[in-house]
Amino acid sequence: MNAHLEQLSPRPLWRHFRTLCNTPRPSGHEAALVARLEAWADARGLAHDRDAAGNLRLRKPATPGREAAPGLVLQGHLDMVAQANADHPHDFTRDPLDTYVEDGWLHARHTTLGADNGLGVAAALAVLEADDLIHGPLEALFTLEEESSMGGALHLAEGWLEGRRLLNLDSEDRGQVYIGCAGGADVVVDAQLPTAALAEDERALVLSVTGLVGGHSGIDIHKGRGNANRLLVRVLRSLEALDARLVDYRGGTLRNALPREAFATLALPAGEVEAARERLVALEIELRDELAGADDGLQLALTPAEARPAEALTRDASRLLIAALHAAPCGVERMSVDVPGVVETSNNLGVVSLAGGRFHLCALVRSLRDSATADIADRFRALFELIGARTRVENAYPGWTPDPESPLLARFCELHRARLGVDPEIKVIHAGLECGILGAKYPGMEMISFGPLIRGAHSPDERVEIASVEEFWAVLCSLVEDLSRPAP
Repeated sequence: MNAHLEQLSPRPLWRHFRTLCNTPRPSGHEAALVARLEAWADARGLAHDRDAAGNLRLRKPATPGREAAPGLVLQGHLDMVAQANADHPHDFTRDPLDTYVEDGWLHARHTTLGADNGLGVAAALAVLEADDLIHGPLEALFTLEEESSMGGALHLAEGWLEGRRLLNLDSEDRGQVYIGCAGGADVVVDAQLPTAALAEDERALVLSVTGLVGGHSGIDIHKGRGNANRLLVRVLRSLEALDARLVDYRGGTLRNALPREAFATLALPAGEVEAARERLVALEIELRDELAGADDGLQLALTPAEARPAEALTRDASRLLIAALHAAPCGVERMSVDVPGVVETSNNLGVVSLAGGRFHLCALVRSLRDSATADIADRFRALFELIGARTRVENAYPGWTPDPESPLLARFCELHRARLGVDPEIKVIHAGLECGILGAKYPGMEMISFGPLIRGAHSPDERVEIASVEEFWAVLCSLVEDLSRPAP
């Protein structure tokens, strides 16, 4: 499948990306891809090993005469975000992606594309394969579970990597180079809430929010797009006056993707159903107006439930839960003063669920300041303790402190100018690149991050500009060759 990818240029890179598209690799299911890459390395005579966390390293000796060059690490993550449109059946643990080209962009039909970070992995493999490329000692580090928890990087073996310079190939903007990123943490909330039987005059209805754009919970958090969990809770809040009670709830699928859809089953007095429908019409107009130009596809719907549930939350429990969710931090908290135009602190209400009175929430807090991440987590704890919930912080990872004076950055900028005729923009990103974690494990390692132009990451709208991949490849090869010169 995806044979057309091998007709794109540069062919070696796209050939490897085809392998990634044909090998299912959602977070936590990278084993089949690791095995394929190890078999590929064996066939080419490349050394490979794994650390205790399962991260994969491939190694290639220096070109003869370049053995004294400082070692270089090419780094990316093997997993991808698994998102599909609700009406499209796709098993990310078994089905290959179905890619197509349109107007100079590569897409996948109704699913995420996995260009994040499949193209970075493919580029590293193509560098290892290139026998005509002059280079120093090379290592390709491929980490696991970046999208779900940063688990591979967090548990990376210390003292394992030999190179002292690292190229992270996980950025998504043409003509830009990243030298810093936000840290973050998952905030997880759980509670068992009281329920009561439905009354005879209560009807079960399903309330839905659909049609939103979604996107990356860091890169896109400031763009004014709707968060389906935030919007559904706002609608639920409006329906409380009609004595609506929550039966169940499911919104969002990943804590690092802006939720595109959310659904709640309600128990509503039969005499209030028409009033609820009328209120929904007015709310849809109101919310569409607020989101105009940023997220124009919002749809609200209220339909009869397929089956009548036995219980719903008590009125008090339903009211308190909706109030807590309505008050929870969501979206941009603060813009950076030190780095103008960059979000400093944000939170994404990524995954919310309720079933049988069991409530669960997973939010992703990001910040350039670890103290701000801790403060948002503490605000969640203080808020949800009021309804008897337990809050914990998981998968915390540090930010990456910018080094504008890095010699590696200077060489990249010179080569970018020479190859493409323009200076790159030097950026700090509000997303969790693995560089912060790697830098903490390997102090003194020089790092930069760059990549091709990817849009819609973490959503089924994900796409990559094909021409930007050629530019990315040209700069990467030039940089690998340039860095192979022995240190003075």
